[in-house]
Amino acid sequence: MIFENSRSKVIKKLDYYIDNHLSEYSKLRNFDYGPQNRMNTSCLSPFITHGVINETEVINNALKKYSFSKNEKFIQEVLWRTYWKGWLELRPNVWTDYLAELLKLRKDFKNKTNYLEAIEGKTNIECFNEWVNELKKYNYLHNHTRMWFASIWIFTLNLPWQLGAEFFMQHLYDGDPASNTLSWRWVAGVQTHGKHYLATEWNIKKFTNNRFNKIKLNENALPIVSEKTYPVIKKELSNPETFEEKNLLIFDNNLSFEYSDFVNKRFKKIILVENKDRFIKLSEKVLTFKSQLIEDQKQRLMEKSIDCEVININKVKDISEEIFCLYPTVGENLDWINKNNKKNIKFLYRKLDQNSWQYCNKGFFNFKNYIPKIISTFN
Repeated sequence: MIFENSRSKVIKKLDYYIDNHLSEYSKLRNFDYGPQNRMNTSCLSPFITHGVINETEVINNALKKYSFSKNEKFIQEVLWRTYWKGWLELRPNVWTDYLAELLKLRKDFKNKTNYLEAIEGKTNIECFNEWVNELKKYNYLHNHTRMWFASIWIFTLNLPWQLGAEFFMQHLYDGDPASNTLSWRWVAGVQTHGKHYLATEWNIKKFTNNRFNKIKLNENALPIVSEKTYPVIKKELSNPETFEEKNLLIFDNNLSFEYSDFVNKRFKKIILVENKDRFIKLSEKVLTFKSQLIEDQKQRLMEKSIDCEVININKVKDISEEIFCLYPTVGENLDWINKNNKKNIKFLYRKLDQNSWQYCNKGFFNFKNYIPKIISTFN
């Protein structure tokens, strides 16, 4: 399984998947046939996460091939990430609290045998060990497998979900603060209070074509109890009506400027920001992947004669004039901006987020009722 590091190759990957495998998505999407056989899913999430391609492009291309009704499940899955981002934007303290909890748990578990065995893939659960090694080797896991993995981590290995979420963020090419954190919360039972996800032996065997044995799990665990609630805050997503010509910052979640909502606006210079100094220390492979995608964006901009450069995030401290920035969303890049009180940075918001985050105040089943309306706003 190879993840390309250029937009042109990703577009070919998208087109190939739509032409050859999308028709089977609903029927086969829950099966994990192993890292050498991923044709039943698109494997586009690393590129959507980094904005190399965006949700609108993926959905529009799919709709050129099949009707909405035939595409509905695929479209829903693409927009899950959009929904999770919007949900977290309306409750940013969930992220802040997660980082605070993680800091304490790191100290408590750094020398605990069951934690060290888990992250090294040395437990007595064959499938779990295989998935640890797969994650480290390929920096990707099937979505269904991520659910099984998280459930085993929390309810069979009795480890805190926060440490599991960190482990995923360290190694996943598609690691995203919203999708990753909230998915782990959902499995644990703290996202929807009292509702958790329990992996079962029969389910794992069925959807892996009986690839694994020795699957003894706690299939009767109760959800993790949390008394915390997070009220929805009001989020302002307006863009300026007129654009003075300024520089533009782009972080690693918006790496296709030439296909963005702002491509026809005039900017003096585009500054691509690389962030290697994070609270959650990313693996070298993930950092290299991000750097390659940033470099690909730089090369594409240069081919269009757009003035651009790549800088380390700490160099943003030296920028004192007012500057635009494609909104980085809740996560470590936004944390850095807020921590350094960079009020000279003026955010620009995607149309997709403006049109969808307003429906993220409740659960996904409510959100998906608005998907046709959201899609109708696509150009």
